[in-house]
Amino acid sequence: MESEFTVPSDFDGQRLDRFLVSVVEGRSRSQIQHLIEDGRVRVWRGGPAGPPAAARANLPVREGDRITIDLPAVEPTGVAPEPLPLDVLYQDADLAVVNKPAGMVVHPGAGHASGTLVNALLHHMPDLSGIGGELRPGIVHRLDRGTSGVMVVAKNDAAHQELSRQFHDREVEKEYVALVWGVVQAGRRIDAAIGRDSVHRQKMSARARRAREAVTRITRARHLRGVTLCQVAIHTGRTHQIRVHLSAIGHPIVGDALYGGARRRVPGDLRALQRLDRPFLHAERLVFTHPRDGRRMEFTAPLPDDLRRILEELPGWNEDD
Repeated sequence: MESEFTVPSDFDGQRLDRFLVSVVEGRSRSQIQHLIEDGRVRVWRGGPAGPPAAARANLPVREGDRITIDLPAVEPTGVAPEPLPLDVLYQDADLAVVNKPAGMVVHPGAGHASGTLVNALLHHMPDLSGIGGELRPGIVHRLDRGTSGVMVVAKNDAAHQELSRQFHDREVEKEYVALVWGVVQAGRRIDAAIGRDSVHRQKMSARARRAREAVTRITRARHLRGVTLCQVAIHTGRTHQIRVHLSAIGHPIVGDALYGGARRRVPGDLRALQRLDRPFLHAERLVFTHPRDGRRMEFTAPLPDDLRRILEELPGWNEDD
């Protein structure tokens, strides 16, 4: 369905994506940006007779511009509910917070038609928002398959829009626990843009030609023999961000085979690390604002048993330290 808008005087100079969010109901800013990237938005300068302008999210619109947008219908999900175990930390009429286990893919895709977090969510809470699309109802953000921890899920479209805006505008606090090779100091800031690796398409890279800003900080560090247990905060949410950044500075996450963290030869007292079948990465803390009443909400998930058992076998580890 195509909709058409004329830019009024009070929006003169506003970004194209912000203008469209204000006039199009039921779409978040990130969704509008995707529609622009997909070529579904067209801009004519100075009204119907004016020349077309290349549509991009940050294009300043002008009074009198004619803008058309092809809006795909929001489809109900066709994904089947599955009675999979789900650790629900909190839920109300607008959202749910879950503790995703490692090994679970967030939404269906190539090679993962079932057994995903979405399949589980649809069984436990069938009133999810449909704004994420047919295969991603309620999904506001993601965790990698091998990463465990806290996620927030939207249960209606208004909550989905507002939570998506908070993630986009970097108002959400996200902290992870990671075990990395070598010695990393607290206070380290990694500011390196991330994009798709031009050779290995399943990987991201800090050396990609087409890259987006990404910032990671090491907020706390506990040094053990040969490894460091880090508290990591991210200010952006790029794909594989923590894994890419830590690998880029020479301290890949233990167990991360894709980014150089899985090692065949380790000292005998670190042999427990070879049992890891996933990256030692856990989304421990998530803080956001409730989309309806404005409460600041904080949720934490304890380190899962598989990672805790690894720590307990490391030399010098004492949980009380």
